[in-house]
Amino acid sequence: MSTSRRNYHHGDLQASVLRVASKILEKEGLEGLTMRALARKAKVSHNAPYRHFPDRETLLAALAADGYAMLGQAQREAATKAGLRGMGEAYVNFALDHPQRFRLMFGGAVQIARHARLREIATQTYEGLSGALAARVPEAQGARDSSIAAWALVHGLAQLLLDNRISQGARDGRSREQFVRDVLAAVRFTAG
Repeated sequence: MSTSRRNYHHGDLQASVLRVASKILEKEGLEGLTMRALARKAKVSHNAPYRHFPDRETLLAALAADGYAMLGQAQREAATKAGLRGMGEAYVNFALDHPQRFRLMFGGAVQIARHARLREIATQTYEGLSGALAARVPEAQGARDSSIAAWALVHGLAQLLLDNRISQGARDGRSREQFVRDVLAAVRFTAG
C-alpha cells in the first residue's frame, strides 16, 4: 500500500484537515495557512486535502462557515441568558477569543457570494440578530436599520479591541468581559 493511500485512511480526512487548518489559522494567521503546510501538519500526503478542498479559497470558505456557525451558536446561547446585550457580548467575545477566524470571516479573503454554504450560514447568523431586534422594533425598515446599527456597534468594538485601539486606561481596571458589558450597556436602541 502506498504512503499516500495509507495516510488517507486515518479517519475522517475532511474533519481532520479542518481541525488542523483551524489551529494553523489561529496560531499563524492566513499567511501561515498553505495547503502544503496543512498537509504536513495533518500528516497526510500533499494532495490529500485537495480531495475535499479543491483550492485554498474553498478551505478558507469552510473555515469561515464554521466560524459563522460558532458565532451563531454563541449568540443563541447568550440570548437565552441575557437577551440582545448578551448577543452583542457574545459577538465581541467571539472576535477576541478567535481573532484570526474573525478576521477571515470579515476581512474579504473569501468571496461569500461564491460559496453557498458560507453564504447560508453567514445569512442565518445575521438573521438571528435581526430577528431578535425585529421583536422589539415594530416596523420592518426600523428593524433592518436597528440590526445594521447593532452590528456596526459590536463589530466596531470588536475591531477596536482586536487592533488594540482602546487603551488599558480606558478600561479603568475592568476585565475585558466587564468592559465589553459596560460599553454595550451604554447604548440604548429605541424605535423611532
